[in-house]
Amino acid sequence: MTHDSIRAFANIVKASSDIVFFGGAGVSTESGLKDYRSQDGIYTAVTEYGASPEEILSHDYFYARTEDFYRFYRDFFMGEVQPNAAHYALAELEKMGKLKAVITQNIDNLHQKAGSERVFELHGTTEKYTCPVCGEPYTKQYLRECVGVPVCKKCPNPIKPDVVLYGEQLDDSTVSMAIDAISRADTLIIGGTSLAVYPAAGFLRYFCGRHLIVINRDDTRMDSRADLVFRDSIGEVMQALMHELKK
Repeated sequence: MTHDSIRAFANIVKASSDIVFFGGAGVSTESGLKDYRSQDGIYTAVTEYGASPEEILSHDYFYARTEDFYRFYRDFFMGEVQPNAAHYALAELEKMGKLKAVITQNIDNLHQKAGSERVFELHGTTEKYTCPVCGEPYTKQYLRECVGVPVCKKCPNPIKPDVVLYGEQLDDSTVSMAIDAISRADTLIIGGTSLAVYPAAGFLRYFCGRHLIVINRDDTRMDSRADLVFRDSIGEVMQALMHELKK
């Protein structure tokens, strides 16, 4: 990250009126959450649980081994974490009228905690829970109050996180709104994602805007199309951007 690259980023933002941010796990790892593929990420759980994260976080596993599912889920998704500099910068860009949407593959609600309002959660959220039988809604607090498998108060069935498990379809309305936002954007910022998770990563083909920015530690398939590519901490890049915009 150089001053020239940040200044170029700031100039693109200043000239843009419809920016969309598309983010993945790398946005949240700087808040202390583990990702799926790093050496100390969720994949280390394989030795303890005897199954891959994809298998545990699947529709079939949830219904066949609900107790094991929730043991894993509590270990990795119930910690208290706070937004980082990237989340706050994106919320500030929205307040400035520049950022029109955050499209996230994360389920941690950190964008909303930071103040972002127009957030499309492609894979759902760990903040909400529903009984799949009667439809009764529950909160994260209810799950914290339960021991073992959380059960619906109205019918004796396990409640389910409002997240898209492997083997389940993305929500149609969320997908439609996300694709619409991408297709309207004049600038797309991709951050903290390897673009390896489909179908979400496939939505980027709808982008026909002028400027593309990539902020990711590793290579992505969109790098060759990008105006700017940053291999730095996304929090540091976004912080530097906001500092440059306020000069």
